[in-house]
Amino acid sequence: MYNAQTMTAQKQRILLVEDDQNFGDVLRSYLEMHDYDVVLETDGDAGLNAYQNDEFSLCIFDVMMPKKDGFTLAREIRAKDEDMPIIFLTAKTMKDDILQGFKIGADDYITKPFNSEELLLRIQAILKRSQQRSDANEDVKEFEIGKFHFNYPLRILTFKDGDESVQEKLSPKEAHLLKMFCVKKNDVLSRSEALTKIWGEDNYFTARSMDVFVTKLRKYLKLDPNIEIVNIHGNGFQLLVVDEVEK
Repeated sequence: MYNAQTMTAQKQRILLVEDDQNFGDVLRSYLEMHDYDVVLETDGDAGLNAYQNDEFSLCIFDVMMPKKDGFTLAREIRAKDEDMPIIFLTAKTMKDDILQGFKIGADDYITKPFNSEELLLRIQAILKRSQQRSDANEDVKEFEIGKFHFNYPLRILTFKDGDESVQEKLSPKEAHLLKMFCVKKNDVLSRSEALTKIWGEDNYFTARSMDVFVTKLRKYLKLDPNIEIVNIHGNGFQLLVVDEVEK
């Protein structure tokens, strides 16, 4: 569920999953001293639950953990979000373990003991690259969503299925919201991010206004039964394209 821009107006949040409580507490305190917001969990199941119920800029996983090891946890998160930055921490130095970590898609792999400043610099470098990827996605102007083509500059949403073609001209706010959904397709778009970027503030009244616009987009998109805008309780919404998720 990564989106670096969501975090620019607040502290970047890190999910730290480390079964050594004392070491985890020390590392969390160190990162918090450097202005990161850190959520610490001590086993893989708790880590996955935290990931599913919050929004993070980066994950740091110990490899050897109870209930679910770090590699398994990373695979499950990678299945949901290919772009989430992940760093592995481990006491192992075996080449096969390091290769396994990178095959899963790790952004970095650090063996214990390590220098805390080195970890901090690696975190900063990874987050910078992630921000650059996010900025590149924001520059996209046209999107394919199931059987729809969305031209953002023209605000035109076109449905095509065989000989059937339906075109809708969206309002500026509808188009902006749909673009944000497209950039985060099959991932969570936080309510706060959408409200801040489109309405300029996050409060009860703008939230109700956003709900109206989500309902309008659902009406437009219902022509394709494989597309759904899902409520994510306590977080936001998800533009779900069923065929792509099942691949």
